[in-house]
Amino acid sequence: MEYIRVTNENIEKEHICCAISNNNDIQVSSKKAWLSERFEDGLVFLKSTERGKCFIEYIPAENAWNPILADGYMYIDCLWVAGSFKGHGYSTDLLDACIEDSKDKGKKGLCILASAKKKPFLADPKFLKYKGFRVCDEADNGIQLWYYPFDENVELPKFKECAKQPYIEEKGYVLYYTSQCPFNAKYVPVIEDIAKEKSVQFKAIHLQSKEEAQNAPTPITTYALFLDGDYITNEQMNDKRFLKLLEKQSFNNTER
Repeated sequence: MEYIRVTNENIEKEHICCAISNNNDIQVSSKKAWLSERFEDGLVFLKSTERGKCFIEYIPAENAWNPILADGYMYIDCLWVAGSFKGHGYSTDLLDACIEDSKDKGKKGLCILASAKKKPFLADPKFLKYKGFRVCDEADNGIQLWYYPFDENVELPKFKECAKQPYIEEKGYVLYYTSQCPFNAKYVPVIEDIAKEKSVQFKAIHLQSKEEAQNAPTPITTYALFLDGDYITNEQMNDKRFLKLLEKQSFNNTER
């Protein structure tokens, strides 16, 4: 497999693995705009030269859009290998490239979000454990911070206090999200329209700066949905998923 690093010099002509379409697609343009603004913060986007979901995205933890304290670490935004690319060792290739690059840059190690059991859009804990990652912190909603140290005598990364107990005071559905995930550009307006049509209380909070994301009340900032103050999911909602969630909530309220 051949890999290429996406930069501001080639981003217009390269496909973005998590949103494969043309540059006029709102998902693609949103993601590329977000990436372009992060490259100067040290973000690296390394991907397969073939079209498909096979890439790793990482950034110095000080510049990560997550409420973590991990100075000197490299934070992995996403490591995603799917479809026909699975089972060929490409995840290891990408992770090894990240490790080598991070060591060359003098980092203490790597960190990444996961959970005890695999959740959508989060790293596979079995793969992380196999590769030598360990859990160094955990929020009350089960989201874990994993780390891979390059030296055993390093300070462990941890969540900021604002993210340790994911809870907010606002009622109804409240969504925190960033433009890091391309699907948000398409589907957040969709579920906003559905909520309005169904007269459901819904508020979307678009985190648009590193500072906002680093002080969010949730370990996951790409997509964190709350209901009546409680965190419920990080899984991106399309129209069908959101309608199913509303139906389930309506049923639960009827049963009470």
